[in-house]
Amino acid sequence: MERDRSRIAAVIPAYQEEKHVGEVARDARAQLEHVLVVDDGSTDATAERARSTGVDVVVHPQNRGKGESIKTGLRYWLERGSEYVVLLDADGQHLPEEISRFVDSTVSESDAKIFIGSRMNDTSTMPLVRRIVNRYMSGKISQVCGQPIPDTQCGFRMLHRDIIPDVLSGASRFEYETEMLIIASRKGHRVASVPITTVYSDEVSSINPVRDTLRFFKLMRRYRKL
Repeated sequence: MERDRSRIAAVIPAYQEEKHVGEVARDARAQLEHVLVVDDGSTDATAERARSTGVDVVVHPQNRGKGESIKTGLRYWLERGSEYVVLLDADGQHLPEEISRFVDSTVSESDAKIFIGSRMNDTSTMPLVRRIVNRYMSGKISQVCGQPIPDTQCGFRMLHRDIIPDVLSGASRFEYETEMLIIASRKGHRVASVPITTVYSDEVSSINPVRDTLRFFKLMRRYRKL
C-alpha cells in the first residue's frame, strides 16, 4: 500500500540559508506538493530564494530559534489537515529525495507516530568528533526516552498529526529536537529509525558549542527528575 502524499507536508526551518535553501525547497517540492520554509528572521535573501521555488514561506520578524521555527511549521500544517509532517534542514545536509524512505516507513512501521533519520549505519564520512558526540548523546537520550534511538541528533524526521499537539510546547532552540523525542516517548509513542545518507558539505552549524551544550544538559537534568 502506498501512502497518499497529498496529505504529507514538509517544513524547512531556515536561518541565513540563502545559499542552499532554494535547492532544498525545490527538491522537496519535487517529492511533496506541500512544502513550507520558515525563515527565522534572516537578514539575507533566505525568504526570497525560498519564494522563488513556489513553496509556502512564513517569516519570523526576528530570530526566535530553531525550535520555534519547527513549531510554527507544525502548527501551519496541522491547521491545514496534513496527516504527516516531514522536517528537514535548509543547509543541504538532508537529501529531499530520501523523503520516500520516511513515507515507506509509515507502512512497514505502522505502529510508530514519529520517524527519525539515522546516519549511524554508515559513519565513514562523519567527522570523528561528531560521531563520538552523536553516539554519546544518543545513548543518554535513549535512556531518558526508555527506548533505543540510534541518532537522536538527526533533524531529518517525520511526525504523525496525532502527536503534534503534544510537542508544541517545549524549548525554543536546538534542544527542542531532543525534547520532542522525550515528550513523544513519555506519551507512549514508539520512535522508528529510518536509515538516511550522511551528507557533509560546506554547511556552517548554527549551534553554539558552549551555550547549546549547557541547554542540552539542563534539559536532560530536568527530565531525569520527572
